[in-house]
Amino acid sequence: MVRRERGGRRKKRVCSFCADKRSLIDYKELNKLTKYTSERGKILPRRVSGNCAKHQRALTIAIKRSRYIGLLPYMID
Repeated sequence: MVRRERGGRRKKRVCSFCADKRSLIDYKELNKLTKYTSERGKILPRRVSGNCAKHQRALTIAIKRSRYIGLLPYMID
């Protein structure tokens, strides 16, 4: 969550994958991928998840790959 400090400035969010240098994004790690999807199965946008652009693209590709194989659902009813 982004908190407002004095003067109306926002606190800079740190990408969780940049912070953990040895963390790789893999389509087989379902517990990591489900953290970045909503309750309905949608991929969370970058402004909500707090990822940098590079890791958000890799995360989106990994989620789509795991959906195609059948590890993650496309939609949750």
